[in-house]
Amino acid sequence: MYAPERQQEILRLAHEAGRVDVLSLAERFQVTAETVRRDLTALDRAGLLRRVHGGAIPAGRLGFEPDLTARESTSGDEKDRIAAAALAELPAGGSVILDAGSTVARLADRIPADTALTVVTHALPVAARLAGHPGVDLHLVGGRVRHRTRAAVDAWALRAYAEIRADVLFLATNGFTADAGLTTPDPAEAAVKRAAIAAARRVVLLADSAKAGQERFARFGSLADVSLLITDTGLAPADRAAVEAAGTEVVLV
Repeated sequence: MYAPERQQEILRLAHEAGRVDVLSLAERFQVTAETVRRDLTALDRAGLLRRVHGGAIPAGRLGFEPDLTARESTSGDEKDRIAAAALAELPAGGSVILDAGSTVARLADRIPADTALTVVTHALPVAARLAGHPGVDLHLVGGRVRHRTRAAVDAWALRAYAEIRADVLFLATNGFTADAGLTTPDPAEAAVKRAAIAAARRVVLLADSAKAGQERFARFGSLADVSLLITDTGLAPADRAAVEAAGTEVVLV
């Protein structure tokens, strides 16, 4: 099958299912994942699809949000490397905010047992991972829990973050660009992320390279709000340059 034919079929599948993922397409067409990524990039540039984490959605669906299971099962190796590198940013004996996100949850899994740390989170999966940690003083932020992300949102969560000042926020995002900044599909979740940014002295963004160049419906910050981006080596040089131009340090792992 020639590339134009394959891309037309990918477009059809995306409109039928609402989403396509790289690995399934590679298996379906018996091509490499890299070939599929090139197809998706071509369709994205043509304005027919929008790249998302691990795949693509039909253009115009900026509000599309993969569920927690889908996000945890994609880019696992990259997320593991990012989470491992983030351990070096934990403040000794200090306080951190852990945002709702699959990579941040992997960081929570890796916090050493002998670490003394105050942790604040509005993410139920993160709290569940740390509830039995012997060195963590865990504070769970309340609010309405979104089914899709298992994260607390709305007024209770916003009030809680307005009352604290943490050393470091480990932040997640669905997309980041130089122009749009940091974005996520849901406005309520964006509001909590914005409040968490304001509650921290330093912001460390944990985001795999598939998030670069992606825009979602609700904006919650700019790259200038981020002190450090930890991402994987798939980040394009142009995207890295744009992040660094905003004053953000970049670490590739």
